[in-house]
Amino acid sequence: MNEQIFELLDLSKREVKIYRALLALGPSSIRVIAEKSGINRGTTYECLKALQSKGVISYLPKGKRRLFSPREPDVLLQLAQDKQRNLDQAIEQLKTRVIPDMHHLMPDFNAANVSYYEGDAGIEWVLRDILSTVSAQEKKEYSIFSSKPIRAHLYRPFPNFTLQRIQRGIEVKVIAIGDGGEDAELSERKWIKTDGPVDAAYIAIYPPKCAIISLASHNYPTAVVIDSKEVAAAQQIIFQTLWGLL
Repeated sequence: MNEQIFELLDLSKREVKIYRALLALGPSSIRVIAEKSGINRGTTYECLKALQSKGVISYLPKGKRRLFSPREPDVLLQLAQDKQRNLDQAIEQLKTRVIPDMHHLMPDFNAANVSYYEGDAGIEWVLRDILSTVSAQEKKEYSIFSSKPIRAHLYRPFPNFTLQRIQRGIEVKVIAIGDGGEDAELSERKWIKTDGPVDAAYIAIYPPKCAIISLASHNYPTAVVIDSKEVAAAQQIIFQTLWGLL
């Protein structure tokens, strides 16, 4: 876990090893640091320069020599906080300026608006996209058509999907095709009765997107996501009309 933390701070394993050596030694020359850390002098010097540029160490001139000195370990927390502030600023700029500007470069609809996914990993991505897309909207609600044969496979890669939906305060309306389906918090369900067998299918309408999930041979899940406010609006009208009739 510590290695992952240091990686997030952009500190390499060698840099961390040299910093630890410096903490134990106190102000020291490159030769002494290299011997303590077990890293050759050339690499030690490059790592010391990198650590100095990151503000983790400093140096003290002593005659013709240069002694490197570690800053207190609390500097690592400062590094993390600086990265967090920079990341928060980047996220805000992405939301308010960068991504909207990029959207303006795209035509209203082209092939790039249709994405294909497959396997459990692909279905999990689609389910997470539903949560993240709806969470960002003022009215946190989406609609789905769902048939019984697909239910056993749908949430297999994301078993706590419903729990996360509820935690985010997202409401869902479900038109179930065929029997089955469980009621859950923040959900409404109506049924379309059928006499014969029903194919596996799941259609999620979460404007400006629609996702269509089905099963190929050997119950292999596949999905298509259409990012189009016009298509989503048309599907929503169909859903609401049918909902009112059931």
